[in-house]
Amino acid sequence: MHNKLHIISFDIPFPANYGGVIDVYYKIKSLKESGVGVILHCFEYGRDHAKELEILCDEVFYYKRDMSPFKLLSKIPFIVNSRVSDDLLKRLGKDNNPILFEGLHSSYYTIKGNLSKDRLFIRNHNVESDYYQHLSQIERNLIKKLYFRWESKKLKAFERQVVENVSDVFTISESDHNYFQKNYSKSSLIGAFHQADKVSLPIGNGDYCFYHGNLTVGENNRAAIYLIDEVFSKLDIPLIIAGSGASFELKLKIESYDNVVLKENISTEEIKDLLENAHINVLPTFQATGIKLKLLLSLFTGRYIIANDPMVLNTGLESLCSIANSVDEFINTINSLMDQDWLIETELNKREKVLAPFSNKGNAQKLINLLK
Repeated sequence: MHNKLHIISFDIPFPANYGGVIDVYYKIKSLKESGVGVILHCFEYGRDHAKELEILCDEVFYYKRDMSPFKLLSKIPFIVNSRVSDDLLKRLGKDNNPILFEGLHSSYYTIKGNLSKDRLFIRNHNVESDYYQHLSQIERNLIKKLYFRWESKKLKAFERQVVENVSDVFTISESDHNYFQKNYSKSSLIGAFHQADKVSLPIGNGDYCFYHGNLTVGENNRAAIYLIDEVFSKLDIPLIIAGSGASFELKLKIESYDNVVLKENISTEEIKDLLENAHINVLPTFQATGIKLKLLLSLFTGRYIIANDPMVLNTGLESLCSIANSVDEFINTINSLMDQDWLIETELNKREKVLAPFSNKGNAQKLINLLK
């Protein structure tokens, strides 16, 4: 492939502290280590410009995201229509390097701007129409619920246009890969890029359970509340919840229990330390989309993991987790594992074998081979 690549990011990917930007940031890092120069284009809306990106990338450009409510009136999904820039299109037209659009969010110029299809590739982090449909189902605010439902319908139609106008779709999970192959006969599976370069597990035992995520996301807020209400309200075992943007409801529930602690707006390194020192990472989810990067990080650097079926569906990682789907299963498994010594030698060998396909270096090379 060319030795340079344009990456269009839906957000500024540093700090790498939530799912989507984690994949973008560590992809850039892995490509640089493989000798590929990245020209990074970021849409900004609330995150600061990052000098760290200028070190990793050949060039970095920023574009204001246009959040005008009039953008909602278009047939183009709001998450796409709010990420448009004439300056971006001009810069993309100055050379013939391949262009990687991160998510449907950033893909406006796959269908506008007359760029050569041979140059265009998209990284799908989810099947976005399904993701927004799920958001509409769990949202309590009526206006937001209607917005998510409307956006889901628009994303479904827009997705087809995008896929028809790109050379390839890079999917992040087996289920997403199967979806795009079935519907469009176009997909290459490239696993998630993440914070861990190798499996590195702690020694000894921990003395608490841990859950982390971007708590402004309804799905993560719901999972945290589920753990408090249904599981840890019936246990004396400590639970630490970490993340940014905790809801008033979640904070209120945490204050009701002495064994539950919130660590809000802490650094990525502090979250990583809490994850590594926990005896159990508890990872329920109610949405089986993409692959959860918190699961990968926990497997690469943590002790025991308890997850439910939607968390591990079609990941190939089921054998590395204790599976719990009911409240009783979560409670019984937590009690059992808290009394169990951590056997690092056994787990290390098993995880190194199963996690081999999730190597950042290997996935960077796969991406390079496909960007022809």
